[in-house]
Amino acid sequence: MKEFILLMHADTTSPEREAEWEAYIGRLIGAGIFQGGSSIGQGGTFRKQGDAAPLTRQLTGYIKIQAECLEEARAALAGNPTFESGGTVEIRELVVS
Repeated sequence: MKEFILLMHADTTSPEREAEWEAYIGRLIGAGIFQGGSSIGQGGTFRKQGDAAPLTRQLTGYIKIQAECLEEARAALAGNPTFESGGTVEIRELVVS
């Protein structure tokens, strides 16, 4: 199994319902693919020398899951409150070396 991170963006076209998150996370847990997640709060960007890239303010949270491939990870978006509310969810494979 591979690990993927789902990054929720703050660009929904309709309001998310907080109550839907519990059901969605419960479904991922029930499927045995949930590996953790959290809302994302304030932060900063840092660089040893020179100006750092600007802070990405679009990200509101993340969920870590296990899946065989990107297509299987994408299928896990069904019921995701951000996705279902018309928002963007970025999926990235976590490469472990």
